[in-house]
Amino acid sequence: MKKKRNMWVLNGTFVIISVAIVAFLLNAPEETTSALPKDDNHIKLFDIKGKKEAEKFCGECHDIGKEAPLPEDHPPKYRCLFCHKRK
Repeated sequence: MKKKRNMWVLNGTFVIISVAIVAFLLNAPEETTSALPKDDNHIKLFDIKGKKEAEKFCGECHDIGKEAPLPEDHPPKYRCLFCHKRK
């Protein structure tokens, strides 16, 4: 009888935790980071399969003193495609 009760407690706990996780994910904020633009400057990055390989080219325009430097408060500059998705 005790095993049956323990099984109900474990199953109930699992269901409650699962519902809490789904509720948390449904209430997550929308993605606010802009996608990688498909313009002449970025089009070559869409053809490179690996993210790390493609990120090697970001510094050509986005380093300090370049065409489009990143602001100082920008997150780590070595993982561009972690936030800016190729769509």
